[in-house]
Amino acid sequence: MSWPKILDRHQSLWFLITGPTVWALHFCTVYGMTAIYCEKFGGAAGPLRLAILGVTLGALIVIGIAAWLSWRQWDYASDGDYEHDGTTVEDRREFIGHAGFLLCVVSVIGVVYVALPAAFVGSCA
Repeated sequence: MSWPKILDRHQSLWFLITGPTVWALHFCTVYGMTAIYCEKFGGAAGPLRLAILGVTLGALIVIGIAAWLSWRQWDYASDGDYEHDGTTVEDRREFIGHAGFLLCVVSVIGVVYVALPAAFVGSCA
């Protein structure tokens, strides 16, 4: 399968920043939507909760794709070692894949915690 140039395994810094960037965009979007909705409409937040659910699922899908690509770049399944302290191109590529995967895991936790209040709070009041 041919990947676009930006998803080339040697241009791996994109995988490193994707998870935290999506998390930050999700944070700003959810809190912005909440502020605008509660100021304009107030009361019950049913439509807002559905919008937050949609934005959250979209963010989780994008982070999941980035995590999968980082996992492939880490190459742990076929390589089987945690040693990335060498100076070779392969060690650098695997280290960035490992770090990108772990940042995606942290980003998933952050996205879930940002969206969690929408599951429990039913109104803007």
